[in-house]
Amino acid sequence: MFPLVVDLRGRRVVVVGAGEVGSHKSAQLLAAGARVTVISDAVLAQLPDGIEAVVVRPYRRGDLEGAFLAVGATGDRDVNDLLVEEADELSILLNVVDDLARSNFFFTAVHRDGDVLVSVSTEGSSPALAQWIRNAVGAALPRNLGAVAIRLRAERRALHAAGQSSENRPWAARVEALIDELGAS
Repeated sequence: MFPLVVDLRGRRVVVVGAGEVGSHKSAQLLAAGARVTVISDAVLAQLPDGIEAVVVRPYRRGDLEGAFLAVGATGDRDVNDLLVEEADELSILLNVVDDLARSNFFFTAVHRDGDVLVSVSTEGSSPALAQWIRNAVGAALPRNLGAVAIRLRAERRALHAAGQSSENRPWAARVEALIDELGAS
């Protein structure tokens, strides 16, 4: 596996299934700025606000056209078979919930403070363990790291604007100083 942070803002994502799991995955994707379409033969849970389209009918071939990634949250092996086949043909990233072997990406447990994102994965083997690790790491981190990141971004931009490189600078010491200055501990 290769850890990667992906910008989903404005990208079309298809979630197949509108139960509790589909609703939860839709909310996560919406929070990342994705344009979410939910397809399900029945809406079994409250879906989050902001979904671009809810299509109440069974999934069918062609539903993934134009999608960047997809999530199968039905628990129906026959539907998953169709999803896997179409996603593979279209080179679309696919997560089949609770079916590791048929997924080519996994959701991670995320701790976020502004622009600072700590993502924990167990490669799908145990979401509960990933959440436990995320909570432990999040509790150990200084508070207000998002404000530190904003300041560091501004400092790097100023260097670049002045025609200077931001490489080979004592950034670790600067991070420590900003943590102290901004009361992030």
